[in-house]
Amino acid sequence: MSKPLDKQFDSKAEGITWISPQSLIQLRLHASQTMLNSSIIHAKQGGAYLSSFKGRGMEFDESRIYQAGDDIRNMDWRVTARTGDAHTKVFREERERPVLLWLDLNPSMMFATRNRFKSVIATELAALIAWGAAKNNDRLGGLIFSSDEHIEIKPRRGKAAVLDFIGRCAKHTAWRNSQPASPSERNMMAAVSRLRKVTHPGSLIFMISDFRGLDDKCYSHIANIARHNDIVMIKIHDPIEAELPVSGDYRLSDGINELQIHTADKKLRDEYHRRYMDKEDQLKTFCRQYRIHLIEMSTADDHLDKLNKGLGVRVNKKQQFRSA
Repeated sequence: MSKPLDKQFDSKAEGITWISPQSLIQLRLHASQTMLNSSIIHAKQGGAYLSSFKGRGMEFDESRIYQAGDDIRNMDWRVTARTGDAHTKVFREERERPVLLWLDLNPSMMFATRNRFKSVIATELAALIAWGAAKNNDRLGGLIFSSDEHIEIKPRRGKAAVLDFIGRCAKHTAWRNSQPASPSERNMMAAVSRLRKVTHPGSLIFMISDFRGLDDKCYSHIANIARHNDIVMIKIHDPIEAELPVSGDYRLSDGINELQIHTADKKLRDEYHRRYMDKEDQLKTFCRQYRIHLIEMSTADDHLDKLNKGLGVRVNKKQQFRSA
């Protein structure tokens, strides 16, 4: 599927190779189906689950007189100095958790052999989750990145936060950039590193990507983030990325360059599939090890259904009727 040089003037391609803010706003109708209550989100692998508040997720409540057994690290030195008596800080659970959306719009996401680009599906999923966060009264923030632009949005609450996120998604330069980037320009390391710097303990993080280009350093940063936060990784792939089509000659294009592939060699097809599965197994093993929830879907899937099933949400017919 080729990418038009100027998708903004190709209305027929809307929702296929690019997405409009109006379409993302309309997804609010489906927000009732996208529940972000972590108590109902269950992982499929290794008994992992998303806790209500992973990590500290605490905020200061008051100071009181120090008692034997109190953690010395929580000493309130200012009050102690002012009163002359040892005081310690008392914390309470922070009920308003931030929801962070890490959205990958790298060139590899601008691809599909059927239905819609991975980037379009990823952006729609991000919008669905954003509306779900607003419905759940969670603060919403995000990181939207590509090879040439990285946007950070501080967590805020309410409809305005969702509209701001949607607007930045739709206006991102990735949709207008017709020049393909090399793998070294994907800048996944910078995006993961920045996520680690801006994330506060107790956050719920949705990482939406094809996760191409993750190296050991990226995995290390994600592991550190996972120690104090809940992470949901949503991997989107196209069927041809997992397995080459049956014997034949095929032409692929990114809108500028063309590639002719020949799939008559079964050994070549098997090796191609093996390489994909090696990366797949690496990601699954990593997620099991660090209790990260992994949801996988392809461009051929119903992504709303896949998202809800992945989050453990059961949608009844009445909900579907109300959201239609």
